[in-house]
Amino acid sequence: MRLGVLDIGSNTGHLLVVDAHGGAAPLPASSFKRPLRLAEHLDEAGAVTPAGIEALAAFTAEALVVAEEQGCEDLLPFATSAVRDATNSDAVLDHVRERTGVAIGVLPGEAEARLTFLAVRRWFGWSAGRLAVFDIGGGSLEIAAGPDEAPDVAWSLPLGAARLARTWLPAGPVDDASVRALRKQARAEIARDAGQLLRAGRPDRAAATSKTFRSLARICGAAPSAEGPLVPRTLPLDTLRTWLPKIAAMDHEALAALPGVSASRTHQVLAGALVAEACMDIFGLAELEVCPWALREGLILERLDRMSVLDGP
Repeated sequence: MRLGVLDIGSNTGHLLVVDAHGGAAPLPASSFKRPLRLAEHLDEAGAVTPAGIEALAAFTAEALVVAEEQGCEDLLPFATSAVRDATNSDAVLDHVRERTGVAIGVLPGEAEARLTFLAVRRWFGWSAGRLAVFDIGGGSLEIAAGPDEAPDVAWSLPLGAARLARTWLPAGPVDDASVRALRKQARAEIARDAGQLLRAGRPDRAAATSKTFRSLARICGAAPSAEGPLVPRTLPLDTLRTWLPKIAAMDHEALAALPGVSASRTHQVLAGALVAEACMDIFGLAELEVCPWALREGLILERLDRMSVLDGP
């Protein structure tokens, strides 16, 4: 069947159309994206601004047309931390539903971590052993770990790259004091519950998903996306550490010239790099393997699993 997954993230609205059936990997058929930057369309009270609401409604209407043109039998719409944490979340979703007819569900942070873990587990398989998964989004960081398809531990922290950049890094040149403050905050947040993961021992395999990790891996020498999803890619901690001071010293033009970095995300690169470094350091990981599957694939896989149970033998 052909499914459309409508992902309303903190940075981007993304419609992924896939051909999927039980027992097979979801096959991407088309992709439609728009930079929404909802994490930055928040007022002082934490509400999505009228401009942000309008951008979301307009994108959803466009995505609905694309899904219909691509022959989608079903649409799985969901929103993550930017909408989840907004003080006017219900009003935002009501406006989108009234204008487009699309009822966007909001994923809790723990569910986001769990579904991403499922996708990564299916990608690497049982040979990965005890698996740890890290995902840096625009608004939140998700961490999950376990030996099975459902993680033993899964939690979400307000450490998304866009959120941290907006809160801790002023526009213009970045000063050392701001970097130190952000680094301290990120490490304190991650370390607070680190025992949840560490109590069961070091993971046999550690993986990362999301645009932030892919960009950092590319900066650190990983293969470009043009070489396909089956090429192994890693983010080594030592290499990332050599890049951190360079990234902090770069202006937006220099950052946009780095491999894997889009102009719309240059302001988030440093914040994302500091969170990635903190994750690897606190959990004693020399590197992270970059997984091409993430939350969207997790939703698709769970949907297919449920369908196979309902259909029966």
